[in-house]
Amino acid sequence: MMLSSRIFGGLLVALALVLGAMQPSSAQQPAKPPAKPETAKPATPAPAPSAAPSAPAPTIVQLKPEPSQQDWLKVCGDDQVAKKKVCYTTRDFVSDQDQPVVAVAVYDVQGEPQKVVRFLMPLGLLMQPGIRFAADQGQGMPGKYAICFPNGCFAEGAVKDDTIAAFKKGNVLAISVQNQFGQEVSFQVPLAGFGKAFDGPPIDPAVLEAQQKKLEEQMQKQAEEMRQKMQQQQGGAAPAPAPAPAPKQ
Repeated sequence: MMLSSRIFGGLLVALALVLGAMQPSSAQQPAKPPAKPETAKPATPAPAPSAAPSAPAPTIVQLKPEPSQQDWLKVCGDDQVAKKKVCYTTRDFVSDQDQPVVAVAVYDVQGEPQKVVRFLMPLGLLMQPGIRFAADQGQGMPGKYAICFPNGCFAEGAVKDDTIAAFKKGNVLAISVQNQFGQEVSFQVPLAGFGKAFDGPPIDPAVLEAQQKKLEEQMQKQAEEMRQKMQQQQGGAAPAPAPAPAPKQ
């Protein structure tokens, strides 16, 4: 099953917070022996090492639901291999500029006590140590990256009913990762509507197919409009052709 109906681009922003703090060395030269024992001075104690710099605060990236999606979407189907019903509740999230950033899906397999939360994350993040996610200020749950594609990387983590209950009551799902500089980044995903969709009936397959078709048409229309706009810009920049000479009388 597909996690998201959108095709994601690359990383929204390059988050570069580099610490250059270095601790000075506290090594000292050995003291020379005193000329006379009675005139020797006590050794000066070495200065206490400076405190290690505190870790920088994580970079917070506020996200919002994808504008074309009215709410969380629940889709169910039959797993032909396991012979079980599988449902997933999913939604896409974008930046303030409506750029795709993250997608979230919670998988629920019939008869299985354990759920799986899957994420489609942007490119440019460290694969290790993976991700951590939590609702509001709850205990963070670990997740690992599974596979990457040109449009993003999939990560997932196994959870139980208590985590799903926290999602239902929570306001924000915080997804913590590390960027290529080793700095922590926290994507803030709104959870409004998740509980209603998770506990509610799945979408009708015919309705889902119609929504996907409509979305594809919208994407094709946007691509065509962008192509025409680029052609107009290129045409406007081109110099006007010289007028043809007037015929001789």
